[in-house]
Amino acid sequence: QVQHEWNFTEVLKGSGTTLLRNSFLFSSFVVYMDISKQYIHLSPFWMGGICANCAWLTVWPLDVVKSRMQSGNYEGKSLWQVLLEAQRSGHLYRGLIPGLTRSFIANGTSMEVYHFVEKELKRQWGKH
Repeated sequence: QVQHEWNFTEVLKGSGTTLLRNSFLFSSFVVYMDISKQYIHLSPFWMGGICANCAWLTVWPLDVVKSRMQSGNYEGKSLWQVLLEAQRSGHLYRGLIPGLTRSFIANGTSMEVYHFVEKELKRQWGKH
């Protein structure tokens, strides 16, 4: 696979699905963060981890479809066909536990760092 010839359009394969997935992922994360701030008072680490995992649970099937379409093994099949095939084969949530573990740690840490930097900037530059 590494040494075969390829063209630029192969690099873009699945980019539409990736864009769609990322749009839903980010939107879901923001919605979950806004809702949770009203009802749950946890540290930024826990909030970021929990909300990111809720967002991933929302879009996980789309991520499975994206990965399958980018593999090149589903030429000529639509997003819906690949989604139904993954569901029928029982692979729709394959890799969920490692994915959520990575997401929780990465996003929880990111939110903790964001909160720290925000607090330091406000302390140094005042509240504007």
